[in-house]
Amino acid sequence: MELTAKNNKKIRNAVILVGTALILITVIRLNYPLLQQSPSLSSYKEYSSAVHAGRDIKLTGNQEECDIFTGEWVRNTDAPYYTNKTCWAIHEHQNCMKYGRPDSDFLKWKWKPDGCELPVMNPYQFLDMARDKTIAFVGDSVGRNQMQSMICLLSRVEYPIDVSPTTDEHFKRWTYVNYNFTLAYFWTPFLVRSDERDSDGPTHTGTFNLYLDEFDESWTSEIDEFDYVILNAGHWFTRTAVYYENRRIVGCRFCQIPNITDLPMTYGYRRVFRTALRAINGRKNFNGVVFLRTFAPSHFENGMWNEGGNCLRRRPYRSNETILEGLNLDFYMIQLEEFRAAQREGKKKFRLLDTTQAMLLRPDGHPSRYGHRPEEKVTLYNDCVHWCLPGPIDSWADFLAHMLKTEARKTSAERLFQRQKKMH
Repeated sequence: MELTAKNNKKIRNAVILVGTALILITVIRLNYPLLQQSPSLSSYKEYSSAVHAGRDIKLTGNQEECDIFTGEWVRNTDAPYYTNKTCWAIHEHQNCMKYGRPDSDFLKWKWKPDGCELPVMNPYQFLDMARDKTIAFVGDSVGRNQMQSMICLLSRVEYPIDVSPTTDEHFKRWTYVNYNFTLAYFWTPFLVRSDERDSDGPTHTGTFNLYLDEFDESWTSEIDEFDYVILNAGHWFTRTAVYYENRRIVGCRFCQIPNITDLPMTYGYRRVFRTALRAINGRKNFNGVVFLRTFAPSHFENGMWNEGGNCLRRRPYRSNETILEGLNLDFYMIQLEEFRAAQREGKKKFRLLDTTQAMLLRPDGHPSRYGHRPEEKVTLYNDCVHWCLPGPIDSWADFLAHMLKTEARKTSAERLFQRQKKMH
């Protein structure tokens, strides 16, 4: 009898322990859903929790804050994190290794801000942060270049499926099913309403009508559903264009049409950003965050893009070896000024994704002639505008990951403040 009582007591204790464990597991899974939704707990242990991810910037010296956009490129022997053989999302014209680029040293660098360490984007962590979120890349083909870089970097965890509502390659949507996370791309190289006036034009690259004060509704009418919008434009403004305001011609950029005043391309550039940011500020149902991605300079040497210019350097510049000047500086300053003006209105959340200095220092990262096979009879210029994949543009994901962590912390702080306010 005594033995039976002891056994019963042991059984009761075991039941209590098992029950307590089950209750604890349930509480943990309800309060920490990231742990139950992560691809695997073992993978997650390898990475920092997304909840506390904002703390992984490591300051050096006595600085309390760090400007992640000012710094140098330093060696990174771990890169690249994918290849042209492991990622199918690389655009042919940026697939440098496939088309015979002979060097690979340009892959072995990462961005090091002055005063802190910027972590390389962690794909598991990023996808957990992006769960149930949407990001839109709005702008020209460098924006598409950035989106494809992101797809390749995240491919170590999962590939997205194409859920595009159209077959038009200018408007794409990709969804990560296990995370309910969507990337979208909206092609709008001028950001405002535009159309082609002449397929040839004075420079044989087309002449475009730009309606500087009119929204391009192909994207402005679509952004309400997005949590984050990454806005960019720049390189198409070197093309010939006729400028309209209030539905009348006010001038042009090298159109060589009689009786039309020739205006600098900065005239149109400033006005399209003003109009694009005004469109966003005017969206009543848009509650997301807008990242204005600043101009990434091209690196043509010994001629312009249509005059035989090329980019053959094989290492990054140091920050003291080059300066931002000329049109690159003009475009950058216009973006900053219009960004600040839109931010002052206080209607929407605007953030600056300032890639300009980092990319100014990477003349070695462009496809040049390695965007097609040498024997192909195609009319392509040396590409010193876009970026090889893999390549320097992959570091933009490091910037973006840090900025999304910052946004998550701000949102959490705001919610906590509102809860405390209600309690009092």
